[in-house]
Amino acid sequence: MATAQSAVHVEFSRFGTNGLRVRVTGTRSLESTIGYWNRIVDRVATDHPKCLLVLDELHGTELTPAQWNDLVQSMVGRGLEQVRIAHVKLFGLDHIEYCELYANIAGFDARAFNNLPEAERWLRYGSTSDVKPRSFEWARPREGTRR
Repeated sequence: MATAQSAVHVEFSRFGTNGLRVRVTGTRSLESTIGYWNRIVDRVATDHPKCLLVLDELHGTELTPAQWNDLVQSMVGRGLEQVRIAHVKLFGLDHIEYCELYANIAGFDARAFNNLPEAERWLRYGSTSDVKPRSFEWARPREGTRR
């Protein structure tokens, strides 16, 4: 019986001079998605890239908006906040726009794309104001407050 970890294949390579490219293939589930992001976190801690290009080629049922939020919350404080992240879903964005929204609210510099060249351009030339609009400041938890 295959586990969620074995249902996903993760390949790491360089992206430009200071970036990391990650290609993920296999079957999508919340468990497998969290698993591959944990592997990315470990690699980012080792390599210290400035940007991250994630090519998501997973097949299967899309994560729900609540599951995307759970994923983002599980990544907070683990080192991805210092990395510009382009998440490319070549087979359609589905609910990933929620992941982008939740990631930006949590303080990540991240965007979702369905087009690889556009994601590469954004990583190389985009500005931080593209993904951290002031309008999200109200949504970030303040110290001492509960959600």
